Amino acid sequence: MRINPAIIVVFVVLIQACSVKKFIPEDEFLYTGGSIKIESDTTIRNKPELKTELESVLRPEPNNKILGMRPGLYFHYKAQKEKPGFINKFLNKKLGEEPVYLSDVNINNTEDLLLNRLENRGFFYSRVSSGIEKDTASKTASIYYDLEVPEPYTMQTYQLDSDSLIVYRNIQENFDKTILEQGMRFDLPELKAERERIDLHLKKDGYYNFNPGFLIFEADTNQYDNKRFDLYLRLKKDVPPKSVIPYQISNVNVYANYNVDEDSITKNYKRYEDKNYFQEELIFKPKHLDPYILIQTGDYYDPEKSRNTSRRLGSIGAYKFVNIQYQEIDTLATDSLGLLEANIYLSPLKKRAIRAELQAVTKSNNFAGPHLGLTFSNRNLFKGGESLHISGNLGYEFQAGSAGEAGRNSIQLGLTNDLIIPRMIFPIEIDENFFKYSIPKTKISLGGDYLKRSQLFSLTSLSVKFGYYWNANRYVSHELNPINLNYVKLGNTTEEFREVLRDNPFLQSSFDQEFIGGLTYSFIYNGLVDLNKQHVFYLNTNLDIAGNALGLVAKQGDSGKKEILGLEYAQYTKLDADFRYHFRLGNSQVIATRLFAGYGIPFGNSDVMPFSKQYFSGGPYSVRAFRTRSLGPGDYTPEGDGDVGYRDQYGNIRLEANAEYRFPIITYLNGAFFVDAGNVWTSKVNPDLQTPGEPQNVGKFSGNFINELGIGTGVGLRIDIQNFVIRFDLAAPLHDPSLPAGQRWDFDITNPVFNFAIGYPF
Repeated sequence: MRINPAIIVVFVVLIQACSVKKFIPEDEFLYTGGSIKIESDTTIRNKPELKTELESVLRPEPNNKILGMRPGLYFHYKAQKEKPGFINKFLNKKLGEEPVYLSDVNINNTEDLLLNRLENRGFFYSRVSSGIEKDTASKTASIYYDLEVPEPYTMQTYQLDSDSLIVYRNIQENFDKTILEQGMRFDLPELKAERERIDLHLKKDGYYNFNPGFLIFEADTNQYDNKRFDLYLRLKKDVPPKSVIPYQISNVNVYANYNVDEDSITKNYKRYEDKNYFQEELIFKPKHLDPYILIQTGDYYDPEKSRNTSRRLGSIGAYKFVNIQYQEIDTLATDSLGLLEANIYLSPLKKRAIRAELQAVTKSNNFAGPHLGLTFSNRNLFKGGESLHISGNLGYEFQAGSAGEAGRNSIQLGLTNDLIIPRMIFPIEIDENFFKYSIPKTKISLGGDYLKRSQLFSLTSLSVKFGYYWNANRYVSHELNPINLNYVKLGNTTEEFREVLRDNPFLQSSFDQEFIGGLTYSFIYNGLVDLNKQHVFYLNTNLDIAGNALGLVAKQGDSGKKEILGLEYAQYTKLDADFRYHFRLGNSQVIATRLFAGYGIPFGNSDVMPFSKQYFSGGPYSVRAFRTRSLGPGDYTPEGDGDVGYRDQYGNIRLEANAEYRFPIITYLNGAFFVDAGNVWTSKVNPDLQTPGEPQNVGKFSGNFINELGIGTGVGLRIDIQNFVIRFDLAAPLHDPSLPAGQRWDFDITNPVFNFAIGYPF
């Protein structure tokens, strides 16, 4: 086995970085951190959490260690030489760390911080002692802190002081939802959280000028001898009068065509649903804009309604800025009710836009060529927030290869029209409170594609889709398409391609299903939006049911199968799920994992799944050590050239698992190590995959599926600029199920597969 010299160099550098002792000044010790030991004569509840909080005040942080080494510190020391060189300067800039010495630690200050944290958690009259442990051999030192923690003070009762102010009644109404419990120890962070809970409740009741700093807690220990206390809550003295009265919305003004760059306030307005809609000319019909606005005249001020209104208006897709401002209306100081005027400023996007994209495409079957895409957008088309997107694409590809393959080319033409209506078009009126978080959008799509593959065939497809999509909350979204029609017509077939179909009845059957009509539904849970959580999850499930409704009006055809309008249609049910888990290690390091499972069942009018609905495996978003559509089904070994062989490599069952470790390298450049495993199978034997004299179950899913997984590993580089990711992955197979049994485990690093893609794979 040949070892790359670069690996040897890196290994030597790491060994050198293991020891930085020679760089440490003679009168210094390298600080390796502090430790805390808690001793108490009573049981401490949540002791691990308390210890973690106390450890968080230990300062400074010691230098980082990786596998016992301190590379950051090593690169810093190397850069301090008289002539450090370019490489040492660069590594110090990207990875270097300033050394942390024992002399940098203020032990007395740390002891004071520890005692303060203990008092905040109810452990009054605690004691702390500390000591230094030095290792003269390695010139390192650590500090230990021993804490003597007495029994904490615990709460006996929690009461609200009485007063004639109306705000006290509002606090009392929600007092039973307190987070403070009898028997809990005195806990300052918990008291702060209780104040914020009350403030949130009061804000929802209209207290526009209230803030949690107006509340004060008082603890009384005089009634007890055993470290218990009564807790009282009251308002501070001299709280501004306007802070303790609720505010009501007196008027709602909506500026539907506001320009932030100039004074676009107009006097022209229309009164609709107790709101004033200001527009110089009709830009957005009030009846269509009004359902998005949750702030109503006569309601009490509610910041949650304000946030939800802003989010809902922003989801229309017609506005780039949404700004909600409240203006106090002068009232008497003795009034028990304040008045607010809500002003909603909406700045529209440009009505029309054109976008062009030019791509260079390469495929695993040696086809390559340019693709041009054009998209025209017309926003707020009918003055109700409607958006029309017309997309056209043109592609030309040619095949490079041996003399038998060269000269083939393909032409692709496509046109798609999407009309998005920001409300639900449904024959029965649905209560608007049913969709509290967001209003469903109606999407109507009409598209057509034409593919001409020279010397083989042409393929014409038409699609019509009508459905809805909406967000149920911050994490969950739905998409339902009750009408989903696809028509595919295979034409201009050559004798060569007809021979392929004759030799593969399964493939021919999948093309015979010219008409697909059914229902699709997607459910997505996206916890990845929580950027600060360590453990996050993602789930995408899709259900595709075709042919059931068509069977009610279909007639028996000459072929013995049912037809509608003279077209044989497909019947199947397809369900798949994509589950992802990300473990964030900190410092932009992530362990990302993914599981995918999918199963399609043909029935009734279909013997096999339509070709466009089959599963494929391999490629930049799948098992990256195998080219697109080159894996499976099962342990099938394809024959012939790549242009023909890949057509057999599909199935109605798909299983995949992926794991990837992602880490930063330098600005905008990240790296990754990954392992992928997966394959596709058929649920019944495909006779076209069988070889005489061999077992007649090639490609069929069985209990032996684990041994038929394609497994690969590799490394990757990602250019990540503001979440726009260009990805390069290099992978090699570890286990190839197409090889004979006993020869499948082979790390074929001499034949790696290069993947180029946009975005992360999962």
